[in-house]
Amino acid sequence: MHHPAVEQVILPLLLQLTVIILVARLFAIIFRQLRQPGVVGEIFAGLALGPSLLGKISPELFREIFHPASPGVPGDFFDDILSWSFTSLSQIGLILLLFLIGLEFDFSHLRWHGPSALAISLAGIIVPFGLGVGLGWPIHAMGITDSPCWPFALFLGTTLAITAMPVLGRMMMELNITRTRLGVVTMSAAAADDAVGWILLAAVTAVARANFQPTAILLMAGKLVLFALVMVFLIRPLSKKWVASALHQGNGEMNVDSLAVLIALIFSCALVANLIGVFAVFGAFLLGVILPAERDFHAAVNRRLRDFITAFFLPIFFAYTGLRTDIGSLESASLWGICGLVTVAAVTGKFGGCTLAAWVSRYSLREAACIGALMNTRALMALIAINLGKDLGIIPDSVFCILVIMALLTPS
Repeated sequence: MHHPAVEQVILPLLLQLTVIILVARLFAIIFRQLRQPGVVGEIFAGLALGPSLLGKISPELFREIFHPASPGVPGDFFDDILSWSFTSLSQIGLILLLFLIGLEFDFSHLRWHGPSALAISLAGIIVPFGLGVGLGWPIHAMGITDSPCWPFALFLGTTLAITAMPVLGRMMMELNITRTRLGVVTMSAAAADDAVGWILLAAVTAVARANFQPTAILLMAGKLVLFALVMVFLIRPLSKKWVASALHQGNGEMNVDSLAVLIALIFSCALVANLIGVFAVFGAFLLGVILPAERDFHAAVNRRLRDFITAFFLPIFFAYTGLRTDIGSLESASLWGICGLVTVAAVTGKFGGCTLAAWVSRYSLREAACIGALMNTRALMALIAINLGKDLGIIPDSVFCILVIMALLTPS
């Protein structure tokens, strides 16, 4: 078989990356003008570049950008190379992004500000999770997926229960309510939701990858617990000295040597998680969580990594999601009906549950509704979970599309 020259592969990949980055920036600017977070615009940009919009409006242009032909090279072989490159870039970006999200995880929010935060958090997890699991059974019975029922139902419940704390934090900063009574209790509840959501996702991953075999699940869970204990009781104490040394050597910044060590640590933790049997992103997230809560260190890391991840890797991930989303897969009224049911369950479960819990906790109805609306933020974190579910083979194309639509309709 003739293998394409490097330039034959890099040329269409460079075109794809250029288009993705520019379109993502354009949509981010437009959505900020509409008083929406820029990340929501980037999500819509990814969907717009996929088969659902660009592929429908201009199929020729869509194929020219994302499925180009190469003279003298078999189309499937060339397409596979581009797909592998694109997928790899999106996954690397996701690993780095989850590290930053873990790094921002503020444990001080878990020091409950009264029983109200606990009630809101529990309602924000239990109600949408229960609705998702309850919907999972009849949806599975319709025969639209070949995956086992339990992993499918558990995954659907987990997706509906997630709150996107990073997006929520940015929105609250824009609204200038981060330090208010309402803001503090919402962030406290969201922090707990975030932690429990990732634990649920890791558990569902273990169940799915072990094919629901109790021995395999317990073995995988044991390895994961051991990994977490090593990270907390061995890596965390050692990292305190390294963090202090890195900041000292860089005069408050991360120099190139320290940055190289940090990136190697991120990828090593991702590698261990992958070998255990859960997704690599969990290892990167755990590393971010256990590193010392040094503000100077967090600021230095963000200055080095955040802008590049936001400008380069995040649009690739959104475009990757958009290219996997085909609204045409919802080819029947029943599938659109399921889409409506899932979205209603997501909104009523999170918004209704959290609003009721806040109102019972003696917040005014207006304050309770604000808390419920803020806790209904999914967007980025839901898309991460949805992609993991598709990679596991738990959800088919139609359900993937349904859940992407749900995530887009519940960014705030």
